[in-house]
This record gives sequence, structure tokens and C-alpha cells, in this order.
Amino acid sequence: MSRETHPGSRLGPTPSAHSAASTETSQRWRQLVLGVIAMMAISSPQYVWALFVQPMLGSFKVSLSALQVTIALFSIFQCGFGPMHGYLAEKFTPRQFATVGGLFVAASWMSSAYVTSLPVLYVTYGVLSGIGTGMIYVAAVELMTQWFPDRRGFAIGMVAGSYGFGAIVTTFPIDMAIKSMGYQNTLLIFGAILGAICVVTAQGMARPPKGYMADFRAAAEAKMAGLRSYTPREMLRTPIFWLLFVMMTMVATGGLMVISQIGAFAKDFGITKDVMVFGMAALPLALTVDRVANGLTRPFFGWVSDHLGRENTMVVAFALEGLAILLLLKFGTDPLAFVLLTGVVFFGWGEIYSLFPSLLGDLFGPRHAANNFGFLLIATAVGSILGGPLAAFVYEQTQSWPLVFTLVSVLDFCTAALALCVLKPMRRIWLVRQDIAPAAAGATVVH
Repeated sequence: MSRETHPGSRLGPTPSAHSAASTETSQRWRQLVLGVIAMMAISSPQYVWALFVQPMLGSFKVSLSALQVTIALFSIFQCGFGPMHGYLAEKFTPRQFATVGGLFVAASWMSSAYVTSLPVLYVTYGVLSGIGTGMIYVAAVELMTQWFPDRRGFAIGMVAGSYGFGAIVTTFPIDMAIKSMGYQNTLLIFGAILGAICVVTAQGMARPPKGYMADFRAAAEAKMAGLRSYTPREMLRTPIFWLLFVMMTMVATGGLMVISQIGAFAKDFGITKDVMVFGMAALPLALTVDRVANGLTRPFFGWVSDHLGRENTMVVAFALEGLAILLLLKFGTDPLAFVLLTGVVFFGWGEIYSLFPSLLGDLFGPRHAANNFGFLLIATAVGSILGGPLAAFVYEQTQSWPLVFTLVSVLDFCTAALALCVLKPMRRIWLVRQDIAPAAAGATVVH
């Protein structure tokens, strides 16, 4: 018989193949939605911390610098333990790993509601919350890497941006809850809610089936054949990595200073809980605008760097942050300027989470990109110490926010200069040497 009389023998995908492909397509978008929701839920422990600072200072009767150790510990256990989180994520299913992370987040805030000792708060809020949010962050990014090999930048950008955007939903409700029922009850209620969201979304997380997008992966591997990819150990032996580490530490300090200290310097600037902008309380409005800017800047400057170049984009972004911090110092006593300029600070800061991983991939290859960036993220933990308790200590010793603001803005401008005058020529020489003498660079070759 002819081929036409037997539809099942026709060339091309069978109906079952179409159905399987459609199922996989819907499943990966479902994974993206779950990742976005989970990342939005874990953003509050870091980005609404400022709302708890003043009531906790009154409750614990401690110095600002002592209290800010809490958020520094959060960053250390979230970012500084990035390599460990990445290692453990490979040993468990995403469902298991993210579920445990969600339980840590819930336990963190709910136990913090009963804490009466600052050292215990360091453990409950700083350590537990840092570990929990770090676990979910890694789980979500790993899922996007596996489900979207063809649109990896888009998918990772979506979940990373959701972490920046997430606290938009919770800022005003948490602010109103603190004012109406106190920070302890607020931690208890929102800890249960945010933890439950994380645990529920984790139940739907799963890695793709074996052979998923095999044709695309095979083509990508063939395209990458011969490209050098550095292991973390090899990367850590290169001077250019440590330049990136120092630069990321310097520029992270400014944004993390504003995140951790905004509640304190807002009070000194006269931006109290009764100050309104467009009928809304100025501080939570500023935090909301900051989250919008923090989310938008990551894909925006990532796109700009693809056209303008990584180092040139760094110059623009880092200088923007430094300038915005100085302008905030000068005009921050005006409520509207306070709201807008803190947003500009974050627009010039949040892009470090798109520019640095992109540049790291350019330099050290794609195969170990996630683990390599985990080591670079330790710079954020260092920046949290400089911008958190150390910046608070400088303020307490000098009673001068202008000194603190000037110091962090100088770090931003110096980082911009390093990007243009040191990193750019160093990277050019690095890439030339890799082409001329790949074996001498100690790199592994992707096959």
C-alpha cells in the first residue's frame, strides 16, 4: 500500500509526539511561574528589614550597629554559602530542597517573634532566614537553567527579577501590620504566610525528564565544542577573578548600606511614619519604588551590556549609583526626593546581579557558570558587613550620615573607574592570551 493509506506511517512527528512536546512546554512555563512565586515570597526578609529596625531598636535597647549584624548574617548565610547551597541542590530533588528552604523561612520569622535577646535574633532572623532564602534562590535558578536551555537568560532574569520585585506586595501590608499589632505579631503572621507559599510552590517543582530538548542540547554542545570553561578552582587562581570580587564588594556596599540603614537615616532626614507622599507613608512608598527599580534594572542593564559592552555599562550604572547617593544626601530631607532618589540608587545597584554573572560567563565559560558565580556572590556577603554593621558603627562614632554616604559613593565611583581603566584592558589581554595559549591558561575544554 502507499504511504498515504497508512497515516501512522507518515514521516514527521506523531500525534503522541506532539502531545508530549505540548505537555513539556506547558510544564516548563508552570515551573517558571512556581519559581517566580517562590522568589517573590523570599524577598521580604531582606527588603522589608528596614521596617523592623526602629521598633526592634526600641525593644532590644541595643545600638544600631549591633542590630545591623542581623542583616549582615542574613547576607552571609544567603550569599556566602552559595557554593554549599549549589552542592546540596544537586543531591536532592527541587521539591525536597525548596520545601526545606520554605520551612527555614517560616521558622525564621515565627521564632523571631518570640526572641528577647539580640544574639538569638542573629540566629533566628539572620542565620535561619539566610539559609532558607538561599536554598530557594538556588533551587529556582537551577530549575530555570534546566527547563529553559534555549531561553536561559530570560528565565533566570525572570526569577532573579522576581526576587527584586517581590517585596512590592508585602511592604505596605507589613508596615500597616507593624503599626497596628507590633512587629512581633507581624513576624508571626507573615512568617507563616510566606513560609506556606514557599512550601506549597515547592510541591510542584521538578526537574525535566531525561532527554528533554535533547536535540537543542546536542546542538548547543556542538556549538560550544572547543570553548574553554574554567572550574571554580581554576578560576580562583586568576587575578581577573579577584578584581571582579573586589569590584563587586565595593559596589554592593552602597546598595546594601541603603537596604539596611534606610529606616535609620530616614528618621534622621525627617522622614517619619507620619510623612506622606501622594497620600501614602513615605518610607514604605520608597521601599516599594526601590523594589520596582531593583527588579527593572537587572534585565535592562543586562540588555544594555549586550550592546554597549560589559565594562562600559558598568561605568554608567556604578556612577549612577554613586551620584544618586550623593543627591540623596543633599535632597533626602524632601519626602518626594527621598522616594525618587532611593529608587535611583537601586536602579544603579541591582544590575550587579546581571552584569557580573554575564561577565563571569564571558571570561570563564558556560559549563561551571552557576558554581563560579556562587563564589563571586561571597562578595555580596562582604559588602553586607561593610554596608550594614560597619556603616552603622561609623555613623554611631561620628553621628554623621554625610560621612557614610560619601564613603560609599566614593566606592561606587572608584569601581566605575576600575571597570574602565583596569578591568577593560585586563579582559582584553586575557581573551587574547586564551586564543594564543589556551593550554597555558589551565582551562578545561567543553566537549
